[in-house]
Amino acid sequence: MPTVTRTRRMLDVSGAASVTAAAEEAAAEHGHRVVIAVVDAAGDLLALRRTDGAQTASVEVGIDKARTAATFVRPSRELEEQVSGGRLGALALHGAAALTGGIPLTVDGEVVGAIGTSGETPDEDESVSLAGAAARFSTVEVPALTYEGARLAAEAAGAAATARGVAPVVTVVDDAGALVYLWRPDRAQPASVGVATDKARTAAIYRRPSRDFEEQASNGRPSALHLARAVPLQGGIPIAHDGRVIGAIGVSGASSADEDHELAAIGMAAAEAAAEAPPPRATLFRAAEIRDRFTTGGLLAQARGYALDAGRRTGPGEVELHERVTDVMHVVQGTATVVTRGEGGEAHDVGPGDVLVIPAGVPHEFTGASDPFLYLVVKVEG
Repeated sequence: MPTVTRTRRMLDVSGAASVTAAAEEAAAEHGHRVVIAVVDAAGDLLALRRTDGAQTASVEVGIDKARTAATFVRPSRELEEQVSGGRLGALALHGAAALTGGIPLTVDGEVVGAIGTSGETPDEDESVSLAGAAARFSTVEVPALTYEGARLAAEAAGAAATARGVAPVVTVVDDAGALVYLWRPDRAQPASVGVATDKARTAAIYRRPSRDFEEQASNGRPSALHLARAVPLQGGIPIAHDGRVIGAIGVSGASSADEDHELAAIGMAAAEAAAEAPPPRATLFRAAEIRDRFTTGGLLAQARGYALDAGRRTGPGEVELHERVTDVMHVVQGTATVVTRGEGGEAHDVGPGDVLVIPAGVPHEFTGASDPFLYLVVKVEG
């Protein structure tokens, strides 16, 4: 079972206030008229302080500097230096402000937020931010969605879509709406990539299904269309753990809007169930149990991502093809001939102790087998 969640530190409101206070004290000491902005690790505003006499324009600039330092995980000075050194392409970086004055806030090497200052010279702005970053500030530990958790959710929805014969795009984002995983089958329409991501982001940052906003807009509240960064189309659902939203899943391009929502719910449920599942444990199969299972052949173990089968054959078989499963076969007793890649393909004569790996997507067929032919086969998904 993949690890669906991890723990991360997050700057809290009290911590943001401590950073702001230290920065404001440094500004006052030197007579600087500035705006001080503190954001979380995703670049979203937590605290803002505008000292007397600070220019109005510095409000947005200070936030931009802080956001840049948080999301690019480096002082914003580094981007300004790149531009000044001739790398003008850095000006096109989405969400970046190549202006000195933004400093990341870190705990044990992990960026938990950032501070940005604007209003005086670049060096003076940065000095105020550095003073704020040097302060003692509090954080809280919160659950976060892992890459494997995002993949599990997307592929659960994708498997359900495939079984239904539809080909939507499935996206999973973190709790701030940033893309973590995308599932896009060959038949999916290109436009669904952006739409699915928009739905997931809406569900993540508003902490509710995106369907809520579509229903509001369609039932007498068209102003829901003005909600910042929201796309009021159903198909986005939050993923929660321990009562906290840790991400969201979005689906676009199924047979209907309702089916988009249904598939997203399947992916969400898979991730939340996996997050609540107890840690996996090792399983020991004694020799006697394996011998008993070989008398008829059958499954020994099955979990998400793999299965272990005690195989028994007494002769040839039909052609098999597993699109997403790799077979790893270990021969225990007897001999057999396995032909891969269909009729006229490569023949493999196998006997006791031999191991044959048949990758996903490779047709294979037993053209002959002793009576009995016993083998253990691990079936690995992916």
